Amino acid sequence: MSESSRCLLVIEDDTGLQSQLRWSLDDYNVIVASDRTSALKKLDRHRPAVVLQDLGLPPDASGTDEGFATIAEILQQAPHTKIIVVTGNGDRDNAVKSIGSGAYDFCSKPLDLDVLHMIVDRAFRVHELEAENRKLRSQSQPALEGIIGTSQAMLQAFRMVEKVGATDAVVLLLGETGTGKELFARALHRLSPRCDGAFVAINCAAIPENLLEAELFGYEKGAYTGAHKQTKGKIELASGGTLLLDEIGDMPIALQAKLLRFFQERVIERVGGRETIPVDVRIIGATHQDLRARIEEGLFREDLYYRLGEVTIRLPPLRERASDVTALARHFLDQAAERHGRAGCRFTAKALKMIQAHPWRGNVRELENAVNSAVIMADGKQIGPEALHLDAGGDPDTLSLHAIRDNAEKHAIQRALTKAGGNLSRVATLLGISRPTLYDLMNKRGLKKPGNSG
Repeated sequence: MSESSRCLLVIEDDTGLQSQLRWSLDDYNVIVASDRTSALKKLDRHRPAVVLQDLGLPPDASGTDEGFATIAEILQQAPHTKIIVVTGNGDRDNAVKSIGSGAYDFCSKPLDLDVLHMIVDRAFRVHELEAENRKLRSQSQPALEGIIGTSQAMLQAFRMVEKVGATDAVVLLLGETGTGKELFARALHRLSPRCDGAFVAINCAAIPENLLEAELFGYEKGAYTGAHKQTKGKIELASGGTLLLDEIGDMPIALQAKLLRFFQERVIERVGGRETIPVDVRIIGATHQDLRARIEEGLFREDLYYRLGEVTIRLPPLRERASDVTALARHFLDQAAERHGRAGCRFTAKALKMIQAHPWRGNVRELENAVNSAVIMADGKQIGPEALHLDAGGDPDTLSLHAIRDNAEKHAIQRALTKAGGNLSRVATLLGISRPTLYDLMNKRGLKKPGNSG
């Protein structure tokens, strides 16, 4: 992290608390302001990544109007800034309102400095990841158009797409239903030398087995009843471009042998024909299935699996991308509002909490559908929980420090596991805790131990 990106602006009029925060947050370049005017000047001069702000600011130190006005101006002037709001003890309403106004997080007085340090550290990390994401997207636009994500797993997927996009390598996209496999396949196509050619997709699970072969390889006139003319299949139609074999894990085993021959020889035969036809096409496979398990069950050919997996990109489920959920929801809200003529629609604070709490088993697709439906069903411009029709998975207003600590610890362990490649000894060292303590925390947070912990 660069020196400028470590700048933390503290907006607090209590000089004693200013000194305490300078001392406890000395890992960062702390800049202090005591009111809105001086804060905005220092914001313009230092461009801090994170702002720690009290809601009670002069001349309204006993109220919150000045604090909320400051939040609004900061986000207008520097929209990527992460604002952490300091609220009074038990002041849940203003905590929720601050999140709805665009603040990143909050903490309550009296300040628990350990919790505060964890929240600040996480805010800097999220800011850094979002900046990296914007850089990647600006470098590869329009290739990654429509794909939103700042989580570490998504950034890793972006990097792999950029590296392999310009090659002719066969790519296997693994991810649950709704994780955006076709979006990534189209991004690979746009980055390739074949970008001017056709992008053709076929869902191997959606077509009956007796028709799938003809859809893939085409057929000759008279090949079967109803075949009134010669027809090219998807593979042939994609010649010179890219073919996405979506849900290839569900392809019938008998047809896999014919597909394997195409992989090996790059020629096809139409159903009912004897002529071999060469086809120059890039193949991308995608599936939600565990292909190794399918191989063990005798449902997928191992030799085809190795042909498909020259490069494998795993797309994370939305539950592993907690930092992306709000950004995705707002993106889908803007799209739906424009599509349905509902400009100005906004989520209420409770709706955002419900969105963050929902498990999203259908992943990004479920989120998009829920937001689109909410825009249609909402009575006014405020999208509340009732318009989302979601099971909240708990009280969306549960904002205790214990919950914040639990969530922060879980994310910190997940990041350390990724950085250490699953080596638990190194994870414990990175987190500054003993290995038994790490085991205990992982069990409490429901995190699985890697198969090889080193």
